[in-house]
Amino acid sequence: MIEHKINKAIYAKRRRSNSIGITLSMLAMAIGLMALFWILGVLLYKGLDAISWSMFVESTPAPGSPGGLANAIVGSLLMVAACTLVSTPIGILAGIYLSEYGHDSKFAALTRFVTDIMLSAPSIVIGLFVYALVVVPMGNFSGWAGSIALGLIALPVVVRTTENMLRLVPSPLREAATALGAPKWKVSTAVVLRASSSGVVTGILLAIARVSGETAPLLFTALSNQFMSTDMGTPVASLPVVIYQFAMSPYDDWVSLAWGGALLITFAVLAINVVARVVFRDKSKG
Repeated sequence: MIEHKINKAIYAKRRRSNSIGITLSMLAMAIGLMALFWILGVLLYKGLDAISWSMFVESTPAPGSPGGLANAIVGSLLMVAACTLVSTPIGILAGIYLSEYGHDSKFAALTRFVTDIMLSAPSIVIGLFVYALVVVPMGNFSGWAGSIALGLIALPVVVRTTENMLRLVPSPLREAATALGAPKWKVSTAVVLRASSSGVVTGILLAIARVSGETAPLLFTALSNQFMSTDMGTPVASLPVVIYQFAMSPYDDWVSLAWGGALLITFAVLAINVVARVVFRDKSKG
């Protein structure tokens, strides 16, 4: 009888602790969602007025003149595309090496250490590094320098995400492919990488989302350009830099364009994530 009462008291205490934990978790989630919806609400309220056809077809204007963000949009797309085309294959191959070949070797441990440092390094430090390494020797700011800076930010994200996703693939899958006579490289690329493709793509999207809003490294590398330019060897405009410049200005039309650009970046990243999840979910069902 006494033991039954003790067990009942312990069970009641555990239920209270569980209820408190769930309540605090739900409260934290509610606070986070409120902050998120507040930010999105302000972006929509301030940015929708600036969304127009001219914002997508006209370059950044002089104060008091009509214009848009076409040159900044094109510049951001060019630099993010170049960054993704370089950092994605290098990051995936490095992740494959760390997961399938390096394991606990000293070189793999050093690579993970350097990758973790790059993950935590402030973006402005990376921008200064590329400025000293690329911009100063070249003698001018350029879109290529901006792409290199963004690539150094995206690369560690792709590397670590790829390694972690590959490690989640069960070992029996590797053993089955090896037993069928597949070489190591074939097992790594055609079996293990394919099995974790959705997670790897998620890592690539996280990298794109991170670099899409970076301002500091581009201030030291690509600088900006008021006019439309697709020459990556010269200064190139970008949305984050233009948003920073226009948001700090005293001109209402520039501030309005800055809100529109912020809204555009936010929903572009959201759209990429949603489309990728839908596409990969349909493939897995098929």
